[in-house]
Amino acid sequence: MSIVNIYNTKNEKVGEVGLNPQIFDVEVKQHLLHDVVRMQLAGRRSGNACTKTRVEVSGGGAKPWRQKGTGRARSGSRRSPVWRGGGVAFGPKPRDYNFKLNRKVKKQALSMAMAARLQEGNLMVLDAFEMDIIKTKEFMNVMNLLQLDNCIIVTPESNENLYKSSRNANGYKVLSLDGLNVYDILLHKKLVLVQPVIDSLEKRLMS
Repeated sequence: MSIVNIYNTKNEKVGEVGLNPQIFDVEVKQHLLHDVVRMQLAGRRSGNACTKTRVEVSGGGAKPWRQKGTGRARSGSRRSPVWRGGGVAFGPKPRDYNFKLNRKVKKQALSMAMAARLQEGNLMVLDAFEMDIIKTKEFMNVMNLLQLDNCIIVTPESNENLYKSSRNANGYKVLSLDGLNVYDILLHKKLVLVQPVIDSLEKRLMS
């Protein structure tokens, strides 16, 4: 079991906590992390290329001219792909890039991402992090005291004041436990957990 120090927002040590080795002391498998990050990014993609087929373009209810006797090629609709202003044949349509991974794989990847930060010495535990008002300057003062320049802060539940105070600060992200994910952990250099998160993480990942 790994023992890490608990700090307050003044960067003073206020205790220690043991981290579950089944979550924070696992082998980091790069290919598994890669798969989960790829899945997350694919889910954020939205295909926006779109063309209209002959069914979707306007007009074309009547046959342009009679079938025979005009000397011209037969034609049944002005919406034909060979006509100017007609529909597009086999054109692109918005597509869904999502793909799924097993829930067990996603849990393992989340454990590995946190384990990687712990092994690098880039995991910090805070006893609490509350802000009475929304003020970016005060948030940055705390970050400077903790010597954190690029980190993700995970809180037990949604913290509006903290979130709004951090959103204009470059390189920082505040997430509630429900929103914790592999991509954001790997995107930031350091991982900061508010202490109550640790017990909740254990219940979430060991279930």
